[in-house]
Parts: sequence; structure tokens; C-alpha cells
Amino acid sequence: MDRTELFDDPQEALRVALERDRAGLWTALPGIVVSSDLSRQTLTVQPAIQARVTLPDGSAQLVDLPLLLDVPVCWPRAGGFAVTLPVTAGDEVLVIFASRCIDSWWQSGGVQAPAEYRAHDLSDGFAILAPTSQPRVLTDVNPAALELRNTAGTVKLALSNDGIDITGPLTIDGILFQTHVHGGVETGGSNTGVPE
Repeated sequence: MDRTELFDDPQEALRVALERDRAGLWTALPGIVVSSDLSRQTLTVQPAIQARVTLPDGSAQLVDLPLLLDVPVCWPRAGGFAVTLPVTAGDEVLVIFASRCIDSWWQSGGVQAPAEYRAHDLSDGFAILAPTSQPRVLTDVNPAALELRNTAGTVKLALSNDGIDITGPLTIDGILFQTHVHGGVETGGSNTGVPE
């Protein structure tokens, strides 16, 4: 039976119908990486928000959404340069869903006709490597610098108005800067040669 038939009020019936229609419209949601295929630059993602389904008896139940397969990764990329990250299982992402089917574009690039006429579908997501839940927030974020860092904060490159600060081992052309020494040099007022 159509639930809209149970309402005497046409506005309430319309509201219920629109609510049901919106339930199948996906815009964005957080997810957890299950696996990555960096050769194809895609992820398998478990949506981190459950869906509410209505059972035949009218009761509701929360269920996990299906795994999102072949979700393209959104790397920061432009002008012949890209920033990549070592995406691993357990990482949190934001999946945004395209307003039209992305299959033809994803396969061939360029401007393409849609392979299907679906909209905001779970199969048309892109993974943005950005959001973090509260249990996984970064500690000791520098409010005055741009940082490239590991999540533990033990290795970082900080750029600020005061200059560049590097925390952790620094290797230049295979030479470990902190422990590099030159042999055959006597103590005195002269300078050493270039690193070898």
C-alpha cells in the first residue's frame, strides 16, 4: 500500500512523497577506506553513515550501506604537478556524489555522454582525502605555519614567515644531514668542501 493514501491532508501526503524521493538522493558522506588500488587511483570505501530502511511491518532498521567500489581519488593536481598521499585501509575520506553518471568520463576522459541517466547515485562518488572524525584529529597543529607532516607530528616541514623548520631526519641526495661528516679535515678556521 502507498503510504500517501493514509493521509487526508494533501500537503502531508506530498511531504511524505518528497521525503521518500530525497532518501535516494546522495550528495556527500564520510567513509572509511577498505582498500586502495593506487595503480588505478581508486578506493573501496565503506560509507560511515548507516541508512534507515523501513521494514514491511512499518518499523525502521539501521543498516550499513554497501561498499563503494572504484571510487576515484581526488588528488590536489594542476599545472603538471600533483600531491599524492599513501592512502591506506582505515583512512577517513569524504565521498561526494556526482549529479550525473561518471562512467564514460572516468573511462575515457574528455567530454562524454552519460552512460546512464542516474543522478546522485552511490556508484558515482569521488573520494576527497580530507575529513577527520574527532577521535582521529591531528595534535599540535601549528597555527602560524603551513605544514607537511606525519599524523604523529614527529616528522614535519613547516613554512612560516620566520622561514623553514624541519623536524625529523633530513636526507639530501641520499646523505643524512644530521650525521654527515667529512674525513681528512683538520680543525681550524677554513671551510669544508661540498657534501659527497
